[in-house]
Amino acid sequence: MQQPTWRQIRAARRGAALATCAVLALTVTTSASTGRLMEESPTAAGPVSLARATTLSPCMINGTMGVQMSEGVPTPAGYSRSTGTVRALNLMVDFSDAPGEGTALDRLSEFFPQTSDWFRTSSYGRLDYRPESPITDWLRMPKSFKQYGIERGAPFDPGYRDLVQDIVAAADPDVDFREYDLVNILITPNAGPSALDTVLSVTFAGNTEAPVADGVPVSNASFVYSRQDDGSGSYRETGYRVLPHENGHVFGLPDLYTQEGGGAVGHWDIMSEDWGANNDLLAWHKWKLGWLDDDQISCASNAGTTEHTLSPLPTSGGTKLAFVPLSTTKGYAVEVRTQGGNDEAVCKPGVLIYRVDAEVDTGQGPVTVSDSTKDSGGCTRQPNVHAELSDATYEPGETFTDKRTGVRITVTDIDAEGRYRVHVTRP
Repeated sequence: MQQPTWRQIRAARRGAALATCAVLALTVTTSASTGRLMEESPTAAGPVSLARATTLSPCMINGTMGVQMSEGVPTPAGYSRSTGTVRALNLMVDFSDAPGEGTALDRLSEFFPQTSDWFRTSSYGRLDYRPESPITDWLRMPKSFKQYGIERGAPFDPGYRDLVQDIVAAADPDVDFREYDLVNILITPNAGPSALDTVLSVTFAGNTEAPVADGVPVSNASFVYSRQDDGSGSYRETGYRVLPHENGHVFGLPDLYTQEGGGAVGHWDIMSEDWGANNDLLAWHKWKLGWLDDDQISCASNAGTTEHTLSPLPTSGGTKLAFVPLSTTKGYAVEVRTQGGNDEAVCKPGVLIYRVDAEVDTGQGPVTVSDSTKDSGGCTRQPNVHAELSDATYEPGETFTDKRTGVRITVTDIDAEGRYRVHVTRP
């Protein structure tokens, strides 16, 4: 298969972004798929406790009600827990006009144990993601795939509602849905078009109108369709990454790509690009999910110049994020990205600076990376990695300046242990 161009991927993602925005219009603050009240668990809903250090209060930006999958902290209730042991139900589904290719367990093995390993690495061991498959065969749906009329996964379509109801009906005799925190529906990849043409994979998060099984709504559920195979021969290593992306929505994270593709964030977060080489989450997302402690966050809210020493994101321990609040809804995040952990595509280690806006909906650009080398063409030649932003990081001696607010972020030096010292100056 010929390797897809960025234009092809962008076109596919453009359709997916629009569909996802429609899907997430159903995001509300309800109980998770376990049926337990979210307040019962201190690690629920992107487990950032409401009781925070007062020094971090100015950096806990949040959007107004109605923002779809806001980047605000803390994440509202309704999403799956993102720390501790999380049980993921996996159901493999096929159709009369698209019979399962190989065995259902073959389909499952495309995503595990890689997905569990990815979450373990990204969370520094704080998320124990346990995939379970009580039904080991394909679940045959009563209608053909064509009859359901699914095009881009919009839950408003009657056909899609029928599909979800039929999946629940087929699985319920053998599955106690109360035992699981989230659900993964792994569709046979020969149902529907190639991911190069249309990305059907979608997630329902906090959907109160979801069918009920065993007394609980099937609300935090990810659906994965075709294979994101770029033809480079790396599918066995990289194809699983659509599932961590979709599960990111289950934990409350928004899409960072826009209708124009991945040009806002590039390959710096799997919620932006989940094609090609492995990549991690932004430090802001790790804090939002409860994978970073409060003492690993440095809040630069005071006027004048403050100094912050940041350790690389792949390593455990140390300060990982400096945040410069601009208002109650937006600010600049500063972190160090190097090769290691889930980040294999980093071709220019350094300090990544990006703007976070909690008032912007998912898929509309809630995060924007600042490019230290605009129009350079980037430093990567790996397939399906947004090249222009691959060298966006700042090096010692370089300064980012926001002319509108007067905020300056200067990278001063790097020590023998790979920690970067950063000076933040604000009026």
